[in-house]
Amino acid sequence: MENETQGQENKTMIPAAIIVAGLIIGGAIVYVNAPGANVPVGAGGFVNNGDAPAVNSSEVLKVREGDFILGSPTAKVVFIEYGDFQCPFCGRFAEQVKPQIVEQYVKTGKAAFVWRDFAFLGEESFRASEAARCAGEQEKFWDFHDYLFSHQNGENQGAFSDTNLKKFAVAIKLDQAKFNSCFDSGKYRKAVEDSTGEGRGIGVNGTPASFINGKMVGGAQPFSAFQSVIESELKK
Repeated sequence: MENETQGQENKTMIPAAIIVAGLIIGGAIVYVNAPGANVPVGAGGFVNNGDAPAVNSSEVLKVREGDFILGSPTAKVVFIEYGDFQCPFCGRFAEQVKPQIVEQYVKTGKAAFVWRDFAFLGEESFRASEAARCAGEQEKFWDFHDYLFSHQNGENQGAFSDTNLKKFAVAIKLDQAKFNSCFDSGKYRKAVEDSTGEGRGIGVNGTPASFINGKMVGGAQPFSAFQSVIESELKK
């Protein structure tokens, strides 16, 4: 799991000396950076988020209008992922775990899968989230979501520059003029900020952070960890 230590989600990352500690917590490797830098952490690396604004978690952790959702919004299980498109652990989750959840639970009508932005790794995280929302206007949010994760290349190193994000839109065959108009306008900046702030308000301070019917499961854990919670919820 990638863990947040920055004070403002819309600031770019400040370079800092890195202290890397390899720890095993529940089978996950935990990497800890120096204070003030990004802190990528494995499963179980959440800390108290006392500075976050108070939000109604029961309202936040359900399917809402405007959500990016796979499956039926009335499914018995609602799986919500808070993620950052630059986070390597989110990339691992997207490529290794999410497809299994979709195949076994979403396609069978047992679960709905929802993406929520938690853009905390810098400006490229914000721009990637804004671009994905613009792709959503053309019914291709999930195509753009998958393309972003398959094209990660370090944090704030230019992989998700505005120029590249526009190239991604071409690659997935979006209407380029419509995409550029949406993206250049910055119309979704506040939506990304609000989603990130809301996530922080319910205790998210790292990614990926998953909630299964409101129960938090932190980090890029193996499919079995999520499966056990989903199965428990289905039996209720």
